[in-house]
Amino acid sequence: MPARNRTKQYIENNYYHIYNRGVEKRLIFLDEQDYIVFLSYLKNYLLPKNERILFKELSDPNISYKEKNDILKLLRLNNFYEEILLLAYCLMPNHFHFFIKQRSSVSMDKFMQSLGTRYTMYFNRKYKRVGSLYQDTYKAVSIETEEQFVYLSKYIHKQALIHQSSERIHPEGQTLQNWEQQPSSYPEYLGKRKTEWIHPEEILSYFSKTNPKLSYKSFVEEKDDFSLIKKQTLEDA
Repeated sequence: MPARNRTKQYIENNYYHIYNRGVEKRLIFLDEQDYIVFLSYLKNYLLPKNERILFKELSDPNISYKEKNDILKLLRLNNFYEEILLLAYCLMPNHFHFFIKQRSSVSMDKFMQSLGTRYTMYFNRKYKRVGSLYQDTYKAVSIETEEQFVYLSKYIHKQALIHQSSERIHPEGQTLQNWEQQPSSYPEYLGKRKTEWIHPEEILSYFSKTNPKLSYKSFVEEKDDFSLIKKQTLEDA
């Protein structure tokens, strides 16, 4: 039987909700550095690669071996600028959510394979483990209606807000740094942070910039049961 929410055929210029979690529901982010590294990979993939500057830096006779090696890695790295548009995201201790638009029918698959492989290599090297980090291939569901389009970012950002905790300890006993909220694109939507590779404009166009009652913040933080959006999310019951 086909796995639930595993889209077989992707469509160009279409929006998707992407979800994946750790194998056996294990944590995939154990400390602040893990979140930072994962976000740095997103930045590498989603911002344009300036090869002219990289080659210029590479020709500098004074650069160290490590710097040279880092530049060569960046030159070889896949890039998805203008292929993948990231509208919203949330990183949770054992899973993540993306809201994206892909330009071609293969962009998303290549992007997720590149990101998943790279982060797994980092994680396994850091924590001296081997094998798969994720439970399975990422899950994706196509966004088909305007209602889904507007509510999905709310669902994603709500995950960050409801997971607040002053201190969390993972099974190995290390204490995670306190977070006001889980890493997400919510600050970009509130205008508190500007990030080139996050694109909130389309969703924010549905909300008022001057009336607090009709603002995006009010929309996300209002009390509701998510009966509408849960039908389009990817988490198992």
